[in-house]
Amino acid sequence: MTAASRVRSHSSNATRLHGAHGNGPVLITGGAGFIGTNLAARLLEEGRRVLIYDNLSRPGVERNLQWLRTHYGELLQVEIADVRDRERIAGAVARASQVFHLAAQVAVTTSLHDPREDFDINLGGTLNVLEAMRVLEQPPSLLFTSTNKVYGALDDVTLQVADQRYLPLDAALCETGIGESRPLDFHSPYGCSKGGADQYVLDYARSFGLPAAVFRMSCIYGPHQCGNEDQGWVAHFLISALRGETITIYGDGRQVRDVLFVEDLVEAFLRCQARLPQLAGRAFNMGGGPANAVSLVDVLRHIAALTGEAPRLMHGAWRVGDQRYYVTDASAFTEATGWTPTVSASEGIARLHDWLVAQLADDEVRHPHLPRPGASLATGTHAA
Repeated sequence: MTAASRVRSHSSNATRLHGAHGNGPVLITGGAGFIGTNLAARLLEEGRRVLIYDNLSRPGVERNLQWLRTHYGELLQVEIADVRDRERIAGAVARASQVFHLAAQVAVTTSLHDPREDFDINLGGTLNVLEAMRVLEQPPSLLFTSTNKVYGALDDVTLQVADQRYLPLDAALCETGIGESRPLDFHSPYGCSKGGADQYVLDYARSFGLPAAVFRMSCIYGPHQCGNEDQGWVAHFLISALRGETITIYGDGRQVRDVLFVEDLVEAFLRCQARLPQLAGRAFNMGGGPANAVSLVDVLRHIAALTGEAPRLMHGAWRVGDQRYYVTDASAFTEATGWTPTVSASEGIARLHDWLVAQLADDEVRHPHLPRPGASLATGTHAA
């Protein structure tokens, strides 16, 4: 018996020790969010049973949940609950064959306003999931979604400006992006809570033998995204442009991110889960890479080409923890699984645009009092 097995065998709760093994549904915490919805749809299309565990606190996710229920019926199970509820999450984990832990407080700005809640959800909630797994004789595999914010603001990376975007002076870094060897440097309460959770997942894999891995994700975008000024900026830019709203750019708009279309992320999720526990205890940077690196200015140009009109802009000050440049080096995951992104930034933004146009048109039919795409609003919104 391994040391990890001995630790788990000391639990006195025999029912929880048994667990579901391979017979249970796939548990997706935060599963009504945009990533969870796309992941659930892929699994349900393959005939897998899915348990969505979500407190529905993010505006718009009820619509995602209704869409899943309408399309997939009895294969979908839903539990409306919070990851801070130890007993409820433990029960869900005990029934699961696999776990994708996506539930989180996702905004740096919100973490600055209420660090305690940010901590309780991101770090405390993750610890609840891990502890629920630890007492099971055969725990389900776990994939946890972390963030590139664990690397901090990258202030030591010397940058230059070229074609309205920040780029590293280091040609090798510019070609490859940021790899997992980059030292951790948590900035903002959000960076601390997600970074702490990231480290707990890796340590529980090491200390207790849990089949768990981490994705440190860059900017993910795609259908079903409820983008706002704090998170989901590509979708937020598109929604604001289609509604004729003013977008506030924090900083100068030359910030660079690599964007990853959600279908490519879901494929990466499934490849990682299929290779656990071989990949257990590893953290992988996950994003679109240098080929899909865009500045905010680049995305605004794409949107203008798609809509036929440049979005209305205003500028705000730089925000805490905002990286001027972050591009993912995902080569470690590629080497481990053969995965590479397949959807280019231009194609993905166009696909998201078309999906949003259809959604806004549907809203106009069902809710004619809402502003039409392209109509001006009296007040503006803000974008990260």
